[in-house]
Amino acid sequence: MADENLNLNELNGEGPGEPVPPPQPPPAPTNARELEAVYDIPVQVSAVLGKATMQVAQLLKLGRGAVVELDRKVGEAIDIYVNNRLVARGEVVIVEDRLGVTMTEIIKSERA
Repeated sequence: MADENLNLNELNGEGPGEPVPPPQPPPAPTNARELEAVYDIPVQVSAVLGKATMQVAQLLKLGRGAVVELDRKVGEAIDIYVNNRLVARGEVVIVEDRLGVTMTEIIKSERA
């Protein structure tokens, strides 16, 4: 019985066993004008001062004026997330009568 399985290269008219190059990603934008299409896309930015873990019973006992101890120390950098992805670390600042965040470190992540 003949082998009825065809190699993808053979379907494309190429000889058997010739490697097919991987698809190339589109070129990265080279200037701000090429990025204009994404300027109006909303993103969620979160600044996390710290975290705490507690049982529901403890949470329900909290009242006005209760203090929840966080896992960070005073002066320690806070995490800045964009759409739930850590992108930077920073410090809390006061802007007029509001709290703000200044970025002190950009986090470079590996893309899979």
